[in-house]
Amino acid sequence: MDTSQLLKGVLDLAVLAVLRDADGYGYDVLRRLRAAGLEDVADASVYGTLRRLFAAGALTSYVQPSEEGPHRKYYGLNKTGHDLLAQSTRTWTNFADIMSVLLLTKEEAA
Repeated sequence: MDTSQLLKGVLDLAVLAVLRDADGYGYDVLRRLRAAGLEDVADASVYGTLRRLFAAGALTSYVQPSEEGPHRKYYGLNKTGHDLLAQSTRTWTNFADIMSVLLLTKEEAA
């Protein structure tokens, strides 16, 4: 199965989850996603997702100076983002439960 197709469907949820506990800038979010096991996530996909979630009103942003180069644009969840994360988590959990039932063999279900 091509995980890149699965990732496209859940990247918003993954980014929101990564930002739940701590704000982050683009590369930091990408690094945290990869550290969590999503090694195939593309840089451009994460940056595009951050911009889209910000434009949708789910994220706040602010700029911080960096000692290692140009200023960094940080993103964090606002109330809308937390609400979206909660709703998306319920949707994902329900979907995953349904798929788990579908994938059980007859012997496992008995």
